[in-house]
Amino acid sequence: MLEFIAHLRQRYHVVLNSNPIEARNYQQTFEQLTLTEAFFRKGKFCETLPLQIAIIGPTQAGKSSLTNVFLQSQNAGVSPLAGYTVHSQGFCNDVELAHCKDLAAYFAPFVQISSDELSREHFNSYTLEKTVNSSQFLPPAIFWDTPDFDSIDSTDYREGVLKTIALADVIILAVSKEKYADQTVWDTLKLIEPLRQPTLICVNKLDSGSEVIILESLQEKWRDYRRDTFPEVIPLLYQQATKSPEIPTLQQRVLFGLAKKVQREKHHRREQKLLQMYWQDWTKPLRAEHEIYQAWQTLVDEIIQQALKNYQYDYLNHPRHYETFQQAIAALLLLLEIPSVAKVMMVMRNPFKKLRRLFGRNRSNLTASSNEMMMLTQLLTHTLTELAHQSLDKNTHSMWRELSEQLRENRPALLQEFNYAAEEYHRNFQQDVELAAQGLYSKLEEQPLVVNTLRATRITADAAVIALTLYTGGIGLHDLAIAPAMLMLTNLLTESAIGSQMKKVEANLKIEQLAAVKMQIFAPLAQRLHALSHQIKTETHFAISPERLAEVEIKFNEKPHGLRLL
Repeated sequence: MLEFIAHLRQRYHVVLNSNPIEARNYQQTFEQLTLTEAFFRKGKFCETLPLQIAIIGPTQAGKSSLTNVFLQSQNAGVSPLAGYTVHSQGFCNDVELAHCKDLAAYFAPFVQISSDELSREHFNSYTLEKTVNSSQFLPPAIFWDTPDFDSIDSTDYREGVLKTIALADVIILAVSKEKYADQTVWDTLKLIEPLRQPTLICVNKLDSGSEVIILESLQEKWRDYRRDTFPEVIPLLYQQATKSPEIPTLQQRVLFGLAKKVQREKHHRREQKLLQMYWQDWTKPLRAEHEIYQAWQTLVDEIIQQALKNYQYDYLNHPRHYETFQQAIAALLLLLEIPSVAKVMMVMRNPFKKLRRLFGRNRSNLTASSNEMMMLTQLLTHTLTELAHQSLDKNTHSMWRELSEQLRENRPALLQEFNYAAEEYHRNFQQDVELAAQGLYSKLEEQPLVVNTLRATRITADAAVIALTLYTGGIGLHDLAIAPAMLMLTNLLTESAIGSQMKKVEANLKIEQLAAVKMQIFAPLAQRLHALSHQIKTETHFAISPERLAEVEIKFNEKPHGLRLL
Protein backbone atom coordinates (compact mmCIF):
# COMPACT_ATOMS: atom_id res chain seq x y z
CA MET A 1 0.00 0.00 0.00
CA LEU A 2 2.88 2.33 0.78
CA GLU A 3 4.09 2.00 -2.81
CA PHE A 4 0.72 3.05 -4.24
CA ILE A 5 0.34 6.00 -1.83
CA ALA A 6 3.81 7.21 -2.82
CA HIS A 7 2.92 6.87 -6.51
CA LEU A 8 -0.41 8.67 -6.05
CA ARG A 9 1.32 11.48 -4.18
CA GLN A 10 3.86 11.77 -7.00
CA ARG A 11 1.04 12.02 -9.57
CA TYR A 12 -0.63 14.78 -7.53
CA HIS A 13 2.71 16.59 -7.47
CA VAL A 14 2.94 16.37 -11.26
CA VAL A 15 -0.60 17.67 -11.76
CA LEU A 16 -0.05 20.49 -9.25
CA ASN A 17 3.05 21.65 -11.12
CA SER A 18 1.49 21.43 -14.56
CA ASN A 19 -1.94 22.87 -13.78
CA PRO A 20 -1.87 26.01 -11.61
CA ILE A 21 -5.64 26.30 -11.89
CA GLU A 22 -6.09 23.03 -10.00
CA ALA A 23 -3.27 23.73 -7.52
CA ARG A 24 -5.57 25.17 -4.87
CA ASN A 25 -8.00 22.26 -5.18
CA TYR A 26 -5.32 19.60 -4.89
CA GLN A 27 -2.89 21.16 -2.38
CA GLN A 28 -4.76 19.86 0.66
CA THR A 29 -4.92 16.35 -0.79
CA PHE A 30 -1.23 16.48 -1.59
CA GLU A 31 -0.45 17.31 2.04
CA GLN A 32 -2.73 14.52 3.27
CA LEU A 33 -0.89 12.07 1.03
CA THR A 34 2.49 13.38 2.18
CA LEU A 35 1.48 12.85 5.80
CA THR A 36 -0.01 9.43 5.08
CA GLU A 37 2.99 8.21 3.12
CA ALA A 38 5.27 9.23 5.99
CA PHE A 39 2.95 7.60 8.56
CA PHE A 40 2.94 4.34 6.59
CA ARG A 41 6.71 4.51 6.33
CA LYS A 42 6.97 4.96 10.09
CA GLY A 43 5.02 1.72 10.49
CA LYS A 44 8.04 -0.17 9.15
CA PHE A 45 10.17 1.02 12.08
CA CYS A 46 7.71 1.09 14.99
CA GLU A 47 9.52 -1.72 16.82
CA THR A 48 12.98 -0.14 16.67
CA LEU A 49 12.58 3.65 16.83
CA PRO A 50 12.97 5.47 20.16
CA LEU A 51 10.11 7.62 21.43
CA GLN A 52 9.58 10.65 19.16
CA ILE A 53 8.28 14.01 20.43
CA ALA A 54 7.69 16.91 18.02
CA ILE A 55 6.87 20.51 18.74
CA ILE A 56 4.83 22.21 16.01
CA GLY A 57 3.18 25.58 15.56
CA PRO A 58 2.86 28.78 13.54
CA THR A 59 5.45 31.52 13.15
CA GLN A 60 6.77 33.36 16.20
CA ALA A 61 5.02 31.02 18.61
CA GLY A 62 8.31 30.42 20.39
CA LYS A 63 8.85 26.79 19.30
CA SER A 64 12.65 26.96 19.42
CA SER A 65 12.58 28.74 22.80
CA LEU A 66 10.25 26.05 24.15
CA THR A 67 12.51 23.37 22.68
CA ASN A 68 15.40 24.77 24.73
CA VAL A 69 13.20 24.89 27.81
CA PHE A 70 12.12 21.25 27.48
CA LEU A 71 15.68 20.16 26.69
CA GLN A 72 17.10 22.40 29.44
CA SER A 73 19.78 23.48 27.00
CA GLN A 74 20.46 25.99 24.24
CA ASN A 75 20.60 23.47 21.41
CA ALA A 76 17.86 25.04 19.28
CA GLY A 77 18.68 28.24 17.45
CA VAL A 78 16.43 31.13 18.45
CA SER A 79 15.66 34.24 16.42
CA PRO A 80 13.05 37.03 16.52
CA LEU A 81 12.68 36.68 12.76
CA ALA A 82 9.64 34.79 11.47
CA GLY A 83 10.48 31.56 9.67
CA TYR A 84 13.98 31.34 11.11
CA THR A 85 13.81 27.53 11.43
CA VAL A 86 13.30 25.85 8.04
CA HIS A 87 14.61 22.33 8.80
CA SER A 88 13.51 19.71 11.28
CA GLN A 89 16.12 19.44 14.02
CA GLY A 90 16.22 16.39 16.27
CA PHE A 91 17.79 16.24 19.71
CA CYS A 92 18.50 12.91 21.42
CA ASN A 93 17.64 13.09 25.10
CA ASP A 94 18.98 10.01 26.90
CA VAL A 95 19.02 8.25 23.50
CA GLU A 96 22.18 7.10 21.76
CA LEU A 97 22.67 8.11 18.13
CA ALA A 98 23.41 4.48 17.32
CA HIS A 99 19.78 3.66 18.15
CA CYS A 100 18.53 6.14 15.57
CA LYS A 101 19.92 4.58 12.40
CA ASP A 102 16.44 3.78 11.03
CA LEU A 103 15.71 7.51 10.75
CA ALA A 104 17.86 7.71 7.61
CA ALA A 105 15.58 5.22 5.85
CA TYR A 106 12.47 6.94 7.20
CA PHE A 107 13.43 10.45 6.06
CA ALA A 108 14.84 9.40 2.66
CA PRO A 109 15.33 11.09 0.24
CA PHE A 110 16.01 13.74 2.91
CA VAL A 111 19.58 13.52 4.22
CA GLN A 112 20.99 14.01 7.68
CA ILE A 113 23.57 16.83 8.00
CA SER A 114 25.17 18.74 10.83
CA SER A 115 23.58 21.94 12.11
CA ASP A 116 26.39 24.13 10.76
CA GLU A 117 25.71 22.75 7.24
CA LEU A 118 22.06 23.83 7.18
CA SER A 119 21.18 26.02 4.23
CA ARG A 120 18.04 28.00 3.45
CA GLU A 121 18.56 27.03 -0.18
CA HIS A 122 18.16 23.30 0.42
CA PHE A 123 15.18 22.01 2.39
CA ASN A 124 15.54 18.24 1.89
CA SER A 125 17.70 17.72 4.97
CA TYR A 126 17.44 17.44 8.74
CA THR A 127 19.78 17.39 11.73
CA LEU A 128 20.15 14.95 14.60
CA GLU A 129 22.44 15.50 17.56
CA LYS A 130 22.95 14.25 21.11
CA THR A 131 22.20 16.59 23.97
CA VAL A 132 24.92 16.99 26.58
CA ASN A 133 22.67 16.78 29.64
CA SER A 134 19.50 14.82 30.36
CA SER A 135 16.36 16.90 30.81
CA GLN A 136 14.13 16.41 33.84
CA PHE A 137 11.16 17.44 31.68
CA LEU A 138 11.58 14.66 29.12
CA PRO A 139 11.56 10.87 29.08
CA PRO A 140 14.24 9.21 26.89
CA ALA A 141 13.21 10.44 23.44
CA ILE A 142 14.18 12.30 20.32
CA PHE A 143 12.77 15.82 20.59
CA TRP A 144 12.09 17.54 17.25
CA ASP A 145 12.01 21.28 16.69
CA THR A 146 10.12 21.93 13.45
CA PRO A 147 9.65 24.83 11.03
CA ASP A 148 6.43 26.80 11.10
CA PHE A 149 3.53 25.73 8.90
CA ASP A 150 1.91 29.08 8.16
CA SER A 151 4.48 31.46 6.67
CA ILE A 152 4.45 32.46 3.01
CA ASP A 153 7.51 30.31 2.33
CA SER A 154 6.31 27.31 4.34
CA THR A 155 5.26 25.43 1.20
CA ASP A 156 8.97 25.10 0.36
CA TYR A 157 9.70 23.11 3.51
CA ARG A 158 6.21 21.77 4.27
CA GLU A 159 7.21 18.21 3.41
CA GLY A 160 9.84 18.15 6.15
CA VAL A 161 7.29 19.39 8.68
CA LEU A 162 4.76 16.72 7.69
CA LYS A 163 7.36 13.97 7.76
CA THR A 164 8.33 14.98 11.30
CA ILE A 165 4.70 15.21 12.44
CA ALA A 166 3.99 11.70 11.07
CA LEU A 167 7.07 10.39 12.87
CA ALA A 168 6.03 11.83 16.24
CA ASP A 169 4.50 9.69 18.97
CA VAL A 170 3.67 12.81 21.00
CA ILE A 171 2.77 16.25 19.65
CA ILE A 172 3.37 19.55 21.41
CA LEU A 173 1.41 22.40 19.83
CA ALA A 174 3.03 25.73 20.56
CA VAL A 175 0.86 28.80 19.98
CA SER A 176 0.87 32.36 21.20
CA LYS A 177 -2.07 34.45 22.33
CA GLU A 178 -1.90 36.19 18.93
CA LYS A 179 -1.72 32.99 16.86
CA TYR A 180 -3.79 30.32 18.59
CA ALA A 181 -6.94 31.07 16.56
CA ASP A 182 -5.24 31.17 13.15
CA GLN A 183 -6.93 28.97 10.56
CA THR A 184 -3.68 27.21 9.63
CA VAL A 185 -3.31 26.00 13.23
CA TRP A 186 -6.68 24.29 13.20
CA ASP A 187 -6.37 23.01 9.65
CA THR A 188 -3.16 21.29 10.73
CA LEU A 189 -4.75 19.85 13.87
CA LYS A 190 -7.62 18.53 11.76
CA LEU A 191 -5.18 17.03 9.27
CA ILE A 192 -3.29 15.03 11.89
CA GLU A 193 -6.31 13.93 13.94
CA PRO A 194 -6.43 10.37 12.46
CA LEU A 195 -2.88 9.76 13.77
CA ARG A 196 -4.30 9.82 17.32
CA GLN A 197 -1.12 11.21 18.84
CA PRO A 198 -1.17 12.21 22.53
CA THR A 199 -1.07 16.02 22.43
CA LEU A 200 0.01 18.87 24.67
CA ILE A 201 -0.83 22.51 23.98
CA CYS A 202 1.55 25.22 25.14
CA VAL A 203 0.12 28.74 24.95
CA ASN A 204 3.13 31.05 24.96
CA LYS A 205 3.51 34.78 25.68
CA LEU A 206 0.42 35.06 27.87
CA ASP A 207 -0.10 38.08 30.07
CA SER A 208 -1.95 38.20 33.35
CA GLY A 209 -5.73 38.15 32.91
CA SER A 210 -5.88 36.62 29.42
CA GLU A 211 -5.34 33.01 30.45
CA VAL A 212 -8.97 32.08 31.23
CA ILE A 213 -10.40 33.68 28.10
CA ILE A 214 -7.87 32.01 25.81
CA LEU A 215 -8.32 28.57 27.39
CA GLU A 216 -12.09 28.77 26.92
CA SER A 217 -11.61 29.84 23.31
CA LEU A 218 -9.14 26.99 22.74
CA GLN A 219 -11.63 24.41 24.01
CA GLU A 220 -14.35 25.80 21.77
CA LYS A 221 -12.11 25.71 18.70
CA TRP A 222 -11.00 22.16 19.54
CA ARG A 223 -14.60 20.97 19.67
CA ASP A 224 -15.20 22.57 16.25
CA TYR A 225 -12.28 20.76 14.58
CA ARG A 226 -11.55 17.63 16.62
CA ARG A 227 -13.64 14.81 18.00
CA ASP A 228 -11.16 13.51 20.58
CA THR A 229 -10.72 14.76 24.16
CA PHE A 230 -9.36 18.25 24.66
CA PRO A 231 -5.70 17.89 25.68
CA GLU A 232 -3.83 19.33 28.64
CA VAL A 233 -2.72 22.93 28.23
CA ILE A 234 0.37 24.61 29.69
CA PRO A 235 -0.12 28.39 29.99
CA LEU A 236 3.22 30.15 29.69
CA LEU A 237 3.26 33.68 31.08
CA TYR A 238 5.60 36.15 29.49
CA GLN A 239 8.78 36.49 31.59
CA GLN A 240 10.12 40.02 31.34
CA ALA A 241 13.36 39.18 33.10
CA THR A 242 14.42 36.00 31.30
CA LYS A 243 12.59 36.54 27.97
CA SER A 244 12.05 32.78 28.14
CA PRO A 245 8.97 30.71 29.06
CA GLU A 246 8.93 28.76 32.33
CA ILE A 247 7.03 25.49 32.77
CA PRO A 248 4.85 25.51 35.90
CA THR A 249 6.09 23.12 38.59
CA LEU A 250 2.95 20.97 38.57
CA GLN A 251 3.27 20.35 34.80
CA GLN A 252 6.97 19.68 34.50
CA ARG A 253 6.38 15.91 34.19
CA VAL A 254 3.44 16.11 31.79
CA LEU A 255 5.36 14.56 28.88
CA PHE A 256 6.13 11.46 30.94
CA GLY A 257 2.40 10.90 31.30
CA LEU A 258 1.78 11.45 27.59
CA ALA A 259 4.58 9.00 26.71
CA LYS A 260 2.65 6.28 28.57
CA LYS A 261 -0.38 6.91 26.31
CA VAL A 262 1.57 6.08 23.14
CA GLN A 263 0.10 2.95 21.47
CA ARG A 264 2.41 1.88 18.69
CA GLU A 265 0.72 -1.51 18.61
CA LYS A 266 -2.30 0.26 17.06
CA HIS A 267 -0.25 1.89 14.33
CA HIS A 268 -1.46 -0.37 11.49
CA ARG A 269 -5.07 0.11 12.53
CA ARG A 270 -4.57 3.85 12.35
CA GLU A 271 -3.09 3.48 8.89
CA GLN A 272 -6.34 1.87 7.86
CA LYS A 273 -8.32 4.66 9.48
CA LEU A 274 -6.37 7.19 7.45
CA LEU A 275 -7.26 5.37 4.26
CA GLN A 276 -10.86 5.05 5.32
CA MET A 277 -11.10 8.78 6.02
CA TYR A 278 -9.47 10.11 2.85
CA TRP A 279 -9.57 7.41 0.16
CA GLN A 280 -12.68 8.53 -1.68
CA ASP A 281 -11.48 12.15 -1.83
CA TRP A 282 -7.97 11.13 -2.93
CA THR A 283 -9.22 8.96 -5.76
CA LYS A 284 -12.09 11.19 -6.92
CA PRO A 285 -9.98 12.91 -9.63
CA LEU A 286 -8.76 9.47 -10.76
CA ARG A 287 -12.33 8.25 -11.09
CA ALA A 288 -13.21 11.40 -13.04
CA GLU A 289 -10.44 10.51 -15.50
CA HIS A 290 -11.65 6.91 -15.65
CA GLU A 291 -15.15 8.15 -16.49
CA ILE A 292 -13.66 10.19 -19.34
CA TYR A 293 -11.72 7.13 -20.53
CA GLN A 294 -14.96 5.16 -20.57
CA ALA A 295 -16.92 8.01 -22.15
CA TRP A 296 -14.32 8.22 -24.92
CA GLN A 297 -14.50 4.47 -25.56
CA THR A 298 -18.29 4.64 -25.65
CA LEU A 299 -18.25 7.68 -27.93
CA VAL A 300 -15.88 5.94 -30.36
CA ASP A 301 -18.01 2.77 -30.37
CA GLU A 302 -21.21 4.72 -30.96
CA ILE A 303 -19.77 6.74 -33.84
CA ILE A 304 -18.20 3.64 -35.42
CA GLN A 305 -21.52 1.81 -35.09
CA GLN A 306 -23.28 4.73 -36.75
CA ALA A 307 -20.72 4.68 -39.57
CA LEU A 308 -21.48 1.00 -40.18
CA LYS A 309 -25.22 1.77 -40.23
CA ASN A 310 -24.57 4.53 -42.74
CA TYR A 311 -22.53 2.08 -44.83
CA GLN A 312 -25.47 -0.31 -44.88
CA TYR A 313 -28.01 2.38 -45.68
CA ASP A 314 -26.00 4.41 -48.20
CA TYR A 315 -24.26 1.54 -49.94
CA LEU A 316 -25.36 -2.03 -49.25
CA ASN A 317 -29.08 -1.23 -49.30
CA HIS A 318 -28.98 1.63 -51.79
CA PRO A 319 -30.50 0.63 -55.17
CA ARG A 320 -28.15 2.83 -57.22
CA HIS A 321 -24.95 2.89 -55.18
CA TYR A 322 -24.61 -0.83 -54.50
CA GLU A 323 -22.34 -2.21 -57.22
CA THR A 324 -20.86 -5.41 -55.79
CA PHE A 325 -23.67 -7.74 -56.91
CA GLN A 326 -23.60 -6.20 -60.38
CA GLN A 327 -19.90 -7.03 -60.42
CA ALA A 328 -20.79 -10.65 -59.61
CA ILE A 329 -23.29 -10.65 -62.50
CA ALA A 330 -20.57 -9.29 -64.79
CA ALA A 331 -18.26 -12.10 -63.75
CA LEU A 332 -21.08 -14.58 -64.36
CA LEU A 333 -21.51 -13.30 -67.92
CA LEU A 334 -17.86 -13.95 -68.69
CA LEU A 335 -18.30 -17.52 -67.47
CA LEU A 336 -21.31 -18.03 -69.77
CA GLU A 337 -19.19 -17.55 -72.94
CA ILE A 338 -21.60 -15.23 -74.72
CA PRO A 339 -20.98 -15.46 -78.52
CA SER A 340 -20.18 -11.76 -78.89
CA VAL A 341 -17.26 -12.03 -76.46
CA ALA A 342 -16.25 -15.65 -76.97
CA LYS A 343 -13.56 -14.86 -79.56
CA VAL A 344 -11.89 -12.47 -77.19
CA MET A 345 -11.94 -15.10 -74.45
CA MET A 346 -10.65 -18.04 -76.52
CA VAL A 347 -7.10 -17.72 -75.19
CA MET A 348 -8.15 -19.88 -72.23
CA ARG A 349 -10.87 -22.52 -72.51
CA ASN A 350 -11.56 -23.06 -68.82
CA PRO A 351 -14.12 -20.38 -67.79
CA PHE A 352 -13.01 -20.37 -64.13
CA LYS A 353 -9.40 -19.83 -65.17
CA LYS A 354 -10.54 -16.95 -67.37
CA LEU A 355 -12.32 -15.36 -64.46
CA ARG A 356 -9.39 -15.74 -62.06
CA ARG A 357 -7.04 -14.30 -64.66
CA LEU A 358 -9.20 -11.26 -65.26
CA PHE A 359 -9.85 -10.70 -61.55
CA GLY A 360 -6.20 -11.06 -60.64
CA ARG A 361 -5.12 -8.62 -63.32
CA ASN A 362 -7.70 -5.95 -62.62
CA ARG A 363 -8.34 -5.89 -58.86
CA SER A 364 -6.42 -2.64 -58.40
CA ASN A 365 -8.37 -1.02 -61.23
CA LEU A 366 -11.65 -2.19 -59.73
CA THR A 367 -10.65 -0.75 -56.34
CA ALA A 368 -9.64 2.60 -57.82
CA SER A 369 -12.97 3.01 -59.64
CA SER A 370 -15.16 1.66 -56.84
CA ASN A 371 -18.12 3.63 -55.59
CA GLU A 372 -17.76 1.66 -52.34
CA MET A 373 -14.23 3.00 -51.78
CA MET A 374 -15.46 6.57 -52.21
CA MET A 375 -18.26 5.85 -49.74
CA LEU A 376 -15.83 4.40 -47.15
CA THR A 377 -13.54 7.43 -47.43
CA GLN A 378 -16.49 9.76 -46.85
CA LEU A 379 -17.54 7.72 -43.82
CA LEU A 380 -14.07 7.97 -42.30
CA THR A 381 -13.96 11.74 -42.76
CA HIS A 382 -17.39 12.06 -41.18
CA THR A 383 -16.37 9.77 -38.29
CA LEU A 384 -13.26 11.78 -37.42
CA THR A 385 -15.10 15.09 -37.76
CA GLU A 386 -17.96 13.90 -35.55
CA LEU A 387 -15.49 12.67 -32.91
CA ALA A 388 -13.72 16.03 -32.93
CA HIS A 389 -16.98 17.98 -32.57
CA GLN A 390 -18.34 15.84 -29.75
CA SER A 391 -15.09 15.83 -27.78
CA LEU A 392 -15.01 19.63 -27.98
CA ASP A 393 -18.66 19.80 -26.90
CA LYS A 394 -17.72 17.79 -23.78
CA ASN A 395 -14.98 20.30 -22.88
CA THR A 396 -15.58 20.02 -19.13
CA HIS A 397 -12.17 18.55 -18.31
CA SER A 398 -8.67 19.12 -19.64
CA MET A 399 -8.54 15.49 -20.81
CA TRP A 400 -11.21 16.19 -23.43
CA ARG A 401 -9.09 19.00 -24.85
CA GLU A 402 -6.08 16.69 -24.93
CA LEU A 403 -8.11 13.96 -26.64
CA SER A 404 -9.13 16.49 -29.28
CA GLU A 405 -5.49 17.43 -29.71
CA GLN A 406 -4.46 13.79 -30.07
CA LEU A 407 -7.21 13.24 -32.63
CA ARG A 408 -6.00 16.23 -34.62
CA GLU A 409 -2.35 15.16 -34.47
CA ASN A 410 -3.16 11.57 -35.47
CA ARG A 411 -5.65 12.42 -38.21
CA PRO A 412 -3.19 12.09 -41.16
CA ALA A 413 -1.96 8.72 -39.89
CA LEU A 414 -5.52 7.51 -39.29
CA LEU A 415 -6.53 8.49 -42.82
CA GLN A 416 -3.55 6.71 -44.30
CA GLU A 417 -4.10 3.54 -42.25
CA PHE A 418 -7.81 3.53 -43.02
CA ASN A 419 -7.30 3.96 -46.77
CA TYR A 420 -4.74 1.18 -46.82
CA ALA A 421 -7.08 -1.16 -44.90
CA ALA A 422 -10.01 -0.26 -47.19
CA GLU A 423 -7.99 -0.92 -50.34
CA GLU A 424 -6.72 -4.21 -48.94
CA TYR A 425 -10.25 -5.24 -48.02
CA HIS A 426 -11.62 -4.32 -51.44
CA ARG A 427 -8.95 -6.26 -53.33
CA ASN A 428 -9.39 -9.31 -51.12
CA PHE A 429 -13.17 -9.21 -51.35
CA GLN A 430 -12.97 -9.76 -55.10
CA GLN A 431 -12.43 -13.44 -54.24
CA ASP A 432 -15.86 -13.47 -52.56
CA VAL A 433 -17.35 -11.83 -55.66
CA GLU A 434 -15.73 -14.51 -57.81
CA LEU A 435 -17.10 -17.26 -55.58
CA ALA A 436 -20.58 -15.72 -55.81
CA ALA A 437 -20.32 -15.71 -59.62
CA GLN A 438 -19.17 -19.31 -59.65
CA GLY A 439 -22.08 -20.28 -57.40
CA LEU A 440 -24.56 -18.67 -59.79
CA TYR A 441 -22.84 -20.30 -62.77
CA SER A 442 -23.17 -23.74 -61.15
CA LYS A 443 -26.88 -23.13 -60.58
CA LEU A 444 -27.33 -22.05 -64.19
CA GLU A 445 -25.64 -25.20 -65.42
CA GLU A 446 -28.52 -27.09 -63.81
CA GLN A 447 -30.87 -25.12 -66.08
CA PRO A 448 -29.63 -25.66 -69.72
CA LEU A 449 -32.70 -24.00 -71.18
CA VAL A 450 -32.10 -20.82 -69.18
CA VAL A 451 -28.42 -20.80 -70.18
CA ASN A 452 -29.20 -21.16 -73.89
CA THR A 453 -31.86 -18.46 -73.64
CA LEU A 454 -29.39 -16.08 -72.00
CA ARG A 455 -26.73 -16.76 -74.62
CA ALA A 456 -29.20 -15.99 -77.40
CA THR A 457 -30.57 -12.81 -75.86
CA ARG A 458 -29.41 -9.47 -77.23
CA ILE A 459 -29.57 -7.87 -73.78
CA THR A 460 -27.22 -10.54 -72.47
CA ALA A 461 -24.79 -9.95 -75.31
CA ASP A 462 -24.75 -6.18 -74.68
CA ALA A 463 -24.26 -6.72 -70.98
CA ALA A 464 -21.44 -9.19 -71.63
CA VAL A 465 -19.59 -6.65 -73.72
CA ILE A 466 -19.94 -4.10 -70.91
CA ALA A 467 -18.67 -6.69 -68.41
CA LEU A 468 -15.65 -7.48 -70.55
CA THR A 469 -14.97 -3.76 -70.92
CA LEU A 470 -15.06 -3.45 -67.14
CA TYR A 471 -12.44 -6.18 -66.63
CA THR A 472 -10.18 -4.79 -69.31
CA GLY A 473 -10.21 -1.36 -67.66
CA GLY A 474 -12.57 0.46 -70.05
CA ILE A 475 -15.25 1.54 -67.55
CA GLY A 476 -15.59 1.79 -63.80
CA LEU A 477 -17.78 -0.10 -61.37
CA HIS A 478 -20.16 2.80 -61.01
CA ASP A 479 -20.74 2.87 -64.77
CA LEU A 480 -21.35 -0.86 -64.71
CA ALA A 481 -23.94 -0.61 -61.94
CA ILE A 482 -26.07 1.91 -63.83
CA ALA A 483 -25.68 0.51 -67.37
CA PRO A 484 -29.19 -0.15 -68.79
CA ALA A 485 -28.21 -3.50 -70.25
CA MET A 486 -26.89 -4.69 -66.87
CA LEU A 487 -30.02 -3.51 -65.08
CA MET A 488 -32.29 -5.28 -67.58
CA LEU A 489 -30.21 -8.46 -67.41
CA THR A 490 -30.36 -8.47 -63.61
CA ASN A 491 -34.15 -8.21 -63.75
CA LEU A 492 -34.25 -11.01 -66.34
CA LEU A 493 -32.17 -13.32 -64.13
CA THR A 494 -34.23 -12.44 -61.07
CA GLU A 495 -37.42 -13.47 -62.86
CA SER A 496 -35.87 -16.69 -64.20
CA ALA A 497 -35.75 -20.16 -62.63
CA ILE A 498 -32.75 -19.16 -60.52
CA GLY A 499 -34.40 -15.97 -59.23
CA SER A 500 -34.57 -17.20 -55.62
CA GLN A 501 -30.91 -18.23 -55.79
CA MET A 502 -30.04 -14.75 -57.11
CA LYS A 503 -31.68 -13.09 -54.11
CA LYS A 504 -29.98 -15.50 -51.74
CA VAL A 505 -26.54 -14.90 -53.26
CA GLU A 506 -27.04 -11.14 -53.12
CA ALA A 507 -28.20 -11.27 -49.47
CA ASN A 508 -25.26 -13.48 -48.46
CA LEU A 509 -22.86 -11.25 -50.32
CA LYS A 510 -24.12 -8.23 -48.36
CA ILE A 511 -23.79 -10.08 -45.05
CA GLU A 512 -20.24 -11.17 -45.84
CA GLN A 513 -19.39 -7.70 -47.09
CA LEU A 514 -20.66 -5.98 -43.95
CA ALA A 515 -18.77 -8.43 -41.75
CA ALA A 516 -15.58 -7.92 -43.74
CA VAL A 517 -15.86 -4.11 -43.62
CA LYS A 518 -16.52 -4.23 -39.90
CA MET A 519 -13.66 -6.61 -39.11
CA GLN A 520 -11.00 -5.44 -41.57
CA ILE A 521 -11.62 -1.68 -41.65
CA PHE A 522 -13.68 -0.31 -38.78
CA ALA A 523 -12.49 -2.64 -35.99
CA PRO A 524 -8.82 -1.58 -36.45
CA LEU A 525 -9.97 2.04 -36.69
CA ALA A 526 -11.89 1.73 -33.42
CA GLN A 527 -8.88 0.14 -31.77
CA ARG A 528 -6.64 3.01 -32.86
CA LEU A 529 -9.16 5.60 -31.69
CA HIS A 530 -9.58 3.85 -28.33
CA ALA A 531 -5.80 3.94 -27.88
CA LEU A 532 -5.71 7.75 -28.19
CA SER A 533 -6.87 8.00 -24.57
CA HIS A 534 -3.60 6.35 -23.52
CA GLN A 535 -1.47 8.70 -25.59
CA ILE A 536 -2.40 11.99 -23.94
CA LYS A 537 0.32 13.72 -21.96
CA THR A 538 0.93 12.20 -18.53
CA GLU A 539 2.31 15.54 -17.30
CA THR A 540 -1.19 16.95 -17.03
CA HIS A 541 -3.25 14.16 -15.52
CA PHE A 542 -3.00 11.34 -12.99
CA ALA A 543 -2.54 8.49 -15.48
CA ILE A 544 -3.44 5.70 -13.05
CA SER A 545 -5.51 3.07 -14.82
CA PRO A 546 -8.87 1.76 -13.56
CA GLU A 547 -7.31 -1.71 -13.39
CA ARG A 548 -4.49 -0.49 -11.15
CA LEU A 549 -6.89 1.33 -8.83
CA ALA A 550 -9.20 -1.70 -8.63
CA GLU A 551 -6.24 -3.97 -7.88
CA VAL A 552 -5.19 -1.79 -4.94
CA GLU A 553 -8.71 -1.52 -3.57
CA ILE A 554 -9.17 -5.28 -3.65
CA LYS A 555 -6.02 -5.74 -1.59
CA PHE A 556 -7.07 -3.53 1.28
CA ASN A 557 -10.84 -3.54 0.99
CA GLU A 558 -11.05 -6.32 3.56
CA LYS A 559 -8.56 -6.17 6.43
CA PRO A 560 -8.02 -8.33 9.51
CA HIS A 561 -10.07 -7.75 12.66
CA GLY A 562 -13.23 -7.30 10.61
CA LEU A 563 -12.48 -3.73 9.55
CA ARG A 564 -14.05 -2.88 6.23
CA LEU A 565 -12.44 0.16 4.62
CA LEU A 566 -14.67 0.92 1.67
